[in-house]
Amino acid sequence: MPVFAFEQPHDRAGRFVNLDGSRPVGLATVLRWAVWDRLTGKRRRAPERGSVLTVAADRARLARPPAEGEPARLTWLGHASFLVQLDGVSLLVDPALRPAIFGGIVRNVPPGVPLEDLPPIDAQLVTHNHYDHLDLPTLRSVGAPVVAGLGLARWLEARGLPATELGWWRSTRVGAVRVTFVPAHHWSRRGPLDTNATLWGGFVVEGSTATVYHSGDSAYFAGFREIGERFPGIDAALLPIGAYDPGWFMLRQHMDPEQALQAFEDLGARAFVAMHWGTFKLADEPLDEPPRRVEAERVRRGLPPERVRVLAVGETLEVARPLAVREPATPR
Repeated sequence: MPVFAFEQPHDRAGRFVNLDGSRPVGLATVLRWAVWDRLTGKRRRAPERGSVLTVAADRARLARPPAEGEPARLTWLGHASFLVQLDGVSLLVDPALRPAIFGGIVRNVPPGVPLEDLPPIDAQLVTHNHYDHLDLPTLRSVGAPVVAGLGLARWLEARGLPATELGWWRSTRVGAVRVTFVPAHHWSRRGPLDTNATLWGGFVVEGSTATVYHSGDSAYFAGFREIGERFPGIDAALLPIGAYDPGWFMLRQHMDPEQALQAFEDLGARAFVAMHWGTFKLADEPLDEPPRRVEAERVRRGLPPERVRVLAVGETLEVARPLAVREPATPR
């Protein structure tokens, strides 16, 4: 495995680490949750399926991305997968659109837009290499270039996909849109020997009328405040609300709904958009529990309902910053 010589935090072996220097939980911890706690009856029991609202996407509308100056469009495809359209560009973020992912984990609901009905895609943004975020068959079916974290370009290109890799706070352009890779508190692994060999993170997508942040997978961490400071006026923050139970294990790598709303406030974003729930059964909570906790926390914090959105799978949300504060994206 190559040792990366750059400014990203890494250990002596060249493996990436989080901003605070932490590494992922070890195999013994995973086995305690997956095997021992199940055998001893300590794991919470919940159905493998759950109730998730779906709507038919307006495919004719999605066929043409908004022009420069028009509001951006966000369409939830399920789990962490979004179609983000702005300034004449269509981006897929973490597309995993097949009936099941690696390991035989089956979808609870179909994708918001089937693969064959997607509009032409300009780029695919991959936050990290876990199978529910980097689904290679989906990426190949779409065929568009990929933007991902450091260490993934060679892997993707060897599998026939043109790729650009970025370190944290580094940017690239897709048409008129600027895409910046930003930190997350998580980890990476595709196989038994490549733990943390590739970089994980989130994306900030900046266009003429909106700035959209997609966190990828992340535990709650101080980095949300720094992202908000570096990108003031985020118009929509796409944040995960599922896969949090049991907390002693899952909250080292994911957020619960209450933490997600705290991250939203740390970011200083205008709108919260929920993701990473209801599609794949990855943890012990019921699939349809996260939005109920989001709503309770919204009320407790006194946030207006129009600022906290839990979309239906297939639903499209238009976002745009107020006219008085619009400025064109400028190079950093």
